[in-house]
Amino acid sequence: MGVTLKHYGSVKKEERWSSSENQAESPPQITEEKNQELVVSHVPIVSSFNDRIRPLLDAVDKLRHLQVMKEGIQLPTIVVVGDQSSGKSSVLESLAGISLPRGQGICTRVPLIMRLQHHTAPEPELSLEFSGKTVPTSEAEISEAITLATDEIAGSGKGISHTPLTLVVRKKGVPDLTMVDLPGITRVPVHGQPDNIYEQIADIIMEYIRPEESIILNVLSANVDFTTCESIRMSQKVDKNGERTLAVVTKADSAPEGLLEKVTADDVSIGLGYVCVRNRIGNESYKEARKEEADLFETHALLSRIDKSMVGIPVLAQKLVHIQATIIARCLPDIVRKINEKLAASISELKRMPKTLSTAGEALATFMGIVGSAKESLNKIIVRGEYDEYLDDQNMHCAARLVEMLNQYSRELHKFYEDDLTENFMINEIQVLEESKGIHLPNFLPRTAFLAILQKKVEEVSHIPVDFVEKVWTYIEGVIMSVLTHRSENYHQLQLFTRRAGYSLMEKMKERSRNWVTEIFQMEKLTDYTSDPAYLNDWNKLMAQQQEFMDALENEFTVFQIEGLGEVAIAGLWTYEKAIMLQAFDLKMRMTAYWKIVLRRLVDFMALHLQFCARNLVNKEMEEEIVKEVVGRHDGAIEGMLEESPAVAAKREKLNGSIKLLSESKNVLANIMDRIATNV
Repeated sequence: MGVTLKHYGSVKKEERWSSSENQAESPPQITEEKNQELVVSHVPIVSSFNDRIRPLLDAVDKLRHLQVMKEGIQLPTIVVVGDQSSGKSSVLESLAGISLPRGQGICTRVPLIMRLQHHTAPEPELSLEFSGKTVPTSEAEISEAITLATDEIAGSGKGISHTPLTLVVRKKGVPDLTMVDLPGITRVPVHGQPDNIYEQIADIIMEYIRPEESIILNVLSANVDFTTCESIRMSQKVDKNGERTLAVVTKADSAPEGLLEKVTADDVSIGLGYVCVRNRIGNESYKEARKEEADLFETHALLSRIDKSMVGIPVLAQKLVHIQATIIARCLPDIVRKINEKLAASISELKRMPKTLSTAGEALATFMGIVGSAKESLNKIIVRGEYDEYLDDQNMHCAARLVEMLNQYSRELHKFYEDDLTENFMINEIQVLEESKGIHLPNFLPRTAFLAILQKKVEEVSHIPVDFVEKVWTYIEGVIMSVLTHRSENYHQLQLFTRRAGYSLMEKMKERSRNWVTEIFQMEKLTDYTSDPAYLNDWNKLMAQQQEFMDALENEFTVFQIEGLGEVAIAGLWTYEKAIMLQAFDLKMRMTAYWKIVLRRLVDFMALHLQFCARNLVNKEMEEEIVKEVVGRHDGAIEGMLEESPAVAAKREKLNGSIKLLSESKNVLANIMDRIATNV
């Protein structure tokens, strides 16, 4: 931010503040005579900027009252922080000319927004604003009124709250300032306070001082080492170089030794400088206290050496007013920009929300539009394999995911039933042939033997397609439900009906595919047929190795390499008759060639089945099921769409509230920006 304001005193009436920091004029130093004049004449502590500052301050105060910060827009604020018993309350009392609550422990338990305004009426006007109400009070009763209001906000115990309390002081002689007084920092909880009281206070302080728009007024006691003050440590976290920190040193009269060196050495980097003040003592009036303060810094042997631009409540008020004017003028254009941007964004978002439905006809038309848009999205995702609507959600890239599942299904089929080529090669075929003996020619290959082996192989892989269709339809169900939920998210009742229809339809699809798989496998077990020439080609290649195989058996080889199968163990086959071995080899090679055809069919037919069913599901069955579920009901399903879901209603209410708040804020700033433009 880089606010660098060092020396301020009173400023002539005709001098003007400027929205540019570089153009801001530095007022002359306050002299002893002027300090005396302020005391005697009862004029405001700061009077020269009031006519210029007041409109700016009023505008910011109105924005704060509108709670524009809820929209993420930070306001320029003077935030008062200090360790407990640092004299923070005394400083604020001197600026405001009123008495604040005093006592043991933490007196300020909520953020206290102090709006000070000089006015010429002889009688002061004081009021508290909290919980949506305004409570008038008086100087005599203000301390008790603040205590009661604090109890109402934060409870009657000793806990604290983030909810602010606003104190409005309209009084002759006070500077035009708005400050936020925060709870004093304490590390040791007293009786009745939570154990984490320090953390709670730190959270509130950091919330207010973190924004770059905040000016930190750090109140330090003269009798402590500044480098050990907790308030300094906190402010340095957010303002390392002290560019937006001003220090007020209280109790100067009680610890004058070395004070000059402490404020000039500036070991804690206070960029906006120091102001040393004397606290009001006992029953002194504010007028008497200011006179005593002026005399102290004028006559004290040590304190009189401190530059007059660094001492006294009037100087502090002058600095605060000038800093406040500078930061407000600087921040206003950016605040206007942010309000306009957020207002435009909220209006745009509200326009994108679904139209509020008022008739059954509108509800029906909206329903058909939602179904139509969901159908088009699912066509793109499931049927055409497009995924531009869900670029970053790979689960919605349906074509790629289905191909992955289909490939995995194919691998499982091929791996599940692998022949044992090491110890039991052809043993199964030999056993089946032994049980298939009949009265027929000796070289005849029984069909029953082939079917027996085929049925066993088909049966053992039959669970794989069933599991696969269950997996695929569960995945497609997730895709469909995601699209239907998204398209109907603004209509709670419709969403319930469409999801119910979707789940019902997917159960039908799963059942249909299970039945189809069962039928396919029954056909594969009962029928051994193919017109694919690959069967005969593969069988002929395998059978061409039969004689070599028989020679290997005759020569009692232990292993034999069959092209298309690999190396097989044949030592256990020497004992069988040649005739049965010739038949077993033929049967094995026929099954080997035919099984490739069966597996290929199971994969190809599955792909065709899923494509066909998915296309019908999206283009016909889904729409029919949803329409039947919603329109065919007699319990007012369509009329139920007229009622917005709680989430949509809450969102609409929030947007309308934001638009109202931002519009009012924009109007507040329009007048003041026009005035700034006129005065420049």
